[in-house]
Amino acid sequence: MLDELGFSPSGSVAGTVTEPYLSGLETALACAARGWPVLPLAPGRKTPAANCGRCQGSGHSPAMCTCISEGRCCHGFHAATDRPDRIRLWWDSQPRFGVGVACGAAGLLVLDVDVHEAPLPQRQRLLPGIPIGEHVRLDGLRHGFHSLALLAALRQENDPVHDTTTLRVRTPSGGMHVWYRTRPDQAWMCSTGSSPRRALAWQVDVRAQGGYIVAPNTLTTTGRYTVMAGDITPAPLPGWLEAELKRTGHQPAALPRQAGGHHTPFRARQAVIGAGAGRDSAARILAAALASVAECRATPEGASFTEKLNRAAFTTGGFVAAGHLDQHTAETVLLEAAEHARPGQQGRSASVVRAGLTAGMRRPFVLKDERL
Repeated sequence: MLDELGFSPSGSVAGTVTEPYLSGLETALACAARGWPVLPLAPGRKTPAANCGRCQGSGHSPAMCTCISEGRCCHGFHAATDRPDRIRLWWDSQPRFGVGVACGAAGLLVLDVDVHEAPLPQRQRLLPGIPIGEHVRLDGLRHGFHSLALLAALRQENDPVHDTTTLRVRTPSGGMHVWYRTRPDQAWMCSTGSSPRRALAWQVDVRAQGGYIVAPNTLTTTGRYTVMAGDITPAPLPGWLEAELKRTGHQPAALPRQAGGHHTPFRARQAVIGAGAGRDSAARILAAALASVAECRATPEGASFTEKLNRAAFTTGGFVAAGHLDQHTAETVLLEAAEHARPGQQGRSASVVRAGLTAGMRRPFVLKDERL
């Protein structure tokens, strides 16, 4: 039970749970016991603990680093684990570490509602994709609590900030983390509420795949992340929020189905290959390369996942250079295969994909049936 974390509604004051608090190690172990991989945060801060000296150089890729497999806490959420022995070693080395939870690997999506002092953005940025006419007065809209409440009101749904059926955590700055549980077949991408590309609402960040959230009870120099009164277990993601996340581009591209109804972990169909004499051959080669990556799903460790993903990216980069495939589609199919094989490792996979594509695009892939 989450009671082990001190998440008890008893003794609450002004809507928050104030006692008891556990140590960082106890909190980390309790999170891990719930199946939530954790990472150490720098003492007193909400950022990951610093990398070791050899990992601090610019351009150092976690995908190619041995520190994680050797048990060091380099590279932030990439090193997150639910192994008690590794967690104890980390906190024995620094008892003042804070606790972060890797959201994607934990099957969580957290709404991070901010209260930053900032001027209002343009109307189209308040609720991306929802027009707000000039006749609507925005005088009282100041922060993320307001923009999220506006979104809920427009959808005639309850404001997540007041959702007492799920875990809610008050942040030291006065914001709130609203925790939800996702289905095993769901994958959501992170976003920031100020982003012009993908956002749910102004000053409302989404923490999901490829991101982490500060664990309840964690103490920083600005205060403690304090559990709010109400349910202490993350509830399933509400259907209306799921629809909004899909609408605002938080869901990765859907995986197509093979004959028999099974998901194929790649989109290496002729439709993604450009026209030309080598179209069929290119599709077959790309399918084989991506299949080798996807097959790693059946073997959690020791499947040479990084090597296979790098090889597939190199091959795909050659197709891009030869004009068979555009770069955006190439990245999409590679990341789909990687996410299928190793869910929750988007950052690591993206680094491997970028490196492999860059190298491959220096050597165009010329097919036999295209040669004169």
